[in-house]
Amino acid sequence: MTASSLTLATAVPAPPNRVLAGAEAVALLKRFPARPRLTSWPETAATRDEVIARLGQPPLRVKGRPSTQDSRMVGVRILLSWLETFPGDTWQQRWEASPIAAEPKKWYEKVREWTPTVDRETKTGYLQAGLLALLCADVVRPETTWLAVNYSRHLRPALAQSRDPEGFASLEAWIPQNVRVTRNASEALAALAQVLATRGGKLQDIVVGDLLERCYAPVAYNRTTRGVRLAYLWLRERGQFPSDAPTTLLFTTHRAGQVTPAELVDRYDLKCQPVRDLLVGYLTERQPTLDYATLKSLAAILAGNFWADLEQHHPGIDSIRLSPGTATAWKTRLATKTARRRQADGTVITVTEPRTSAPAIKMTVRAFYLDIGEWALSEPERWGQWASPPPVTEAECSVKKLERRQKSKSDRRTRERLPVLPALVRVAIRRLKEATARLDALNATPLGSTFTILGETFTVPKTSVRPDGHPTGVRDAAGERRDLGAEERRTFWAWAAIEIFRHTGIRIEELQELSHHSIISYRLPSGDVVPLLQIAPSKTDQERLILISPELADVLSAVISRVRDSTGRVPLIPSYDLHEKTWNSPMPLLFQWSISHERRPVSGSMIRKALDETLRSSGITDSSGHPLLFQPHDFRRMFITEAILNGLPPHIAQVIAGHSNINTTMGYAAIYPTDALEAHRAFIARRRDLRPAEEYRAVTTEEWQEFLSHFERRKLALGECGRAYGTDCIHEHACVRCPVLIIAPDEKPRLEEIRDNLKDRIAEAEREGWLGEVEGLSTSLAAAEDKIAQIEAQQEKKQSPVFLGLPSLTQLTVRTSHATQ
Repeated sequence: MTASSLTLATAVPAPPNRVLAGAEAVALLKRFPARPRLTSWPETAATRDEVIARLGQPPLRVKGRPSTQDSRMVGVRILLSWLETFPGDTWQQRWEASPIAAEPKKWYEKVREWTPTVDRETKTGYLQAGLLALLCADVVRPETTWLAVNYSRHLRPALAQSRDPEGFASLEAWIPQNVRVTRNASEALAALAQVLATRGGKLQDIVVGDLLERCYAPVAYNRTTRGVRLAYLWLRERGQFPSDAPTTLLFTTHRAGQVTPAELVDRYDLKCQPVRDLLVGYLTERQPTLDYATLKSLAAILAGNFWADLEQHHPGIDSIRLSPGTATAWKTRLATKTARRRQADGTVITVTEPRTSAPAIKMTVRAFYLDIGEWALSEPERWGQWASPPPVTEAECSVKKLERRQKSKSDRRTRERLPVLPALVRVAIRRLKEATARLDALNATPLGSTFTILGETFTVPKTSVRPDGHPTGVRDAAGERRDLGAEERRTFWAWAAIEIFRHTGIRIEELQELSHHSIISYRLPSGDVVPLLQIAPSKTDQERLILISPELADVLSAVISRVRDSTGRVPLIPSYDLHEKTWNSPMPLLFQWSISHERRPVSGSMIRKALDETLRSSGITDSSGHPLLFQPHDFRRMFITEAILNGLPPHIAQVIAGHSNINTTMGYAAIYPTDALEAHRAFIARRRDLRPAEEYRAVTTEEWQEFLSHFERRKLALGECGRAYGTDCIHEHACVRCPVLIIAPDEKPRLEEIRDNLKDRIAEAEREGWLGEVEGLSTSLAAAEDKIAQIEAQQEKKQSPVFLGLPSLTQLTVRTSHATQ
């Protein structure tokens, strides 16, 4: 066995059956193995006198603290004498043979038992100081888990000074000042010191596998891995790791990643090896044409719902050719499932309910048998022995009744939630304003004092560990701790998610994949620029574009303003595809935030929790008086329903929603049953037949140019005229009075000059007694003041807390496309 394979086997446990958590880390360690654990190197092979002599010389000798140096040397002599009682040619071999290597908790108790004559409390301090000195001298190298149990805040400064002072000084100088003074940076530096203590060498010798293996120690002892992840990001950004190294270690110890069909099947510990091999071969044959989520679902159905269930209830079964009784019994068990339901009083009960996925499972099993039968014709030597009639008939796979039930349930949810959507939006805006007001008041309050905002009183701590000196955690009147910064972040992302959901109807995974590159501008032949939102392919692998309304532009502007870094750019961060179990390339994602100085995407669970908090604050209930819950997909149904209800043609709604079939779109809409829709389409067709054919002729070039020139003639000095095509001005070009005049915001000074001129002319008319002129001028003055008030209202909206500083359209877009002539 090689050293690298030994390291993998001992440091990273293989995922057990039925659980694939950590499989991604195992695969990464195969690509990027940790440095092998050695049992002999020059420092550990030194004699007792050589070790003691080295500890008395710089840089291992403590500077200016004789008492500390004396304590270390006393502990070193005791530990070396104790280690000499164990077999081995080096100090490392003796360490591994001693009991403290396998039992890290209270390791000093083992040594104290060997030296009972020394004072108990004094001995413990000597032993801890002596072990620290041996680690700095690289005499022994404990396991990573050993150091995780025996964490010491003295290890990092002592080891940095004695092992690699230049490397640590260079790294600390590279870290930004506002990050270097934080607790997270301290944990990251401590993680690097522990890697050197367990693997030796200097900072420049650390490899990907060292830090990846280090992630497992905190997991084993329920501690955070944020320090290790931050240290990994530092070294990767400095170019120490290969270009194909993972971009982050976030959740690496929990991710399964993409595994082989054999590993998917082996989760269920099937007893019949031939059938197990058949299922693995079948999944391997189907794998090239399936995405990973479908492959995993297929393995779960065939190996779990089908064959594992048969082995459990029919022990010894070894053939997929099922008898009628066995097939009937399996379908009967499949029809129901056992579920746990939490009651209003907090108790949990077990109930048996129909399995809604039973038809889909039967269809998959039937397809498996039919595929085997078809493949047996072309490869009888491989598949022929398994060809047999499917235990499921075609009629048993019918889902019409289930689809009707699901359609009815979906329509009921949509009709119940669509009327209360405006109230939910108002609550989201109110919560964001209140959270922003609390955080602003906290930032304006000195440390150690109290402040009152929105009827609540908070006490600010006397000290702050944040780089900016402004704490986010306070105590309310009841003494409970409140993190006002976290509350403001959650309310903001809840507001942003609700607004984007209701204005676009996109899926939650599409929301998480929105990036700065998704905002583009499209230039029409007339020269007008239209902002568009590009939705990345998700469920149907179809890219689509959505028009950005002014309300949606406000939200996107607020999000971009929030996530920009100090350079004004949206940072590039990697994201994890929960369906494909792969990491995506770094992108300027819009839904991102910084946690522990590590940029990461806003997770789907966080979006759902923030949505639930908004719903609880709204007090919205259903017809039975229970809180009305929203799922992210409910907004998609409401968007399609509202769009069709307000006259959007269904086929256009299909394109906007990204559905491959219009029936899917109509399934989302809680209006227009099929009969009404078909009758309406027939009515439109009959009405078109009654109209003269020339009304449907092709438009000539002259007519099209006349149509475009109409919009050119609408451009005025104060803005644009909003009159419809084919109509003349009915106000004799008295534009200031015209209600369809669209005033441009930058024309406010010109409009104020017109207002002031009208006042002067009215004063002159009153002096001269021109009463008819006074009446006409007063009408124009009132219209001018009304338009000025409209511009000021728009500007006041842009200065509201919700707006958060709107960039212009040209600042939002990252590229421009042009219409083809």
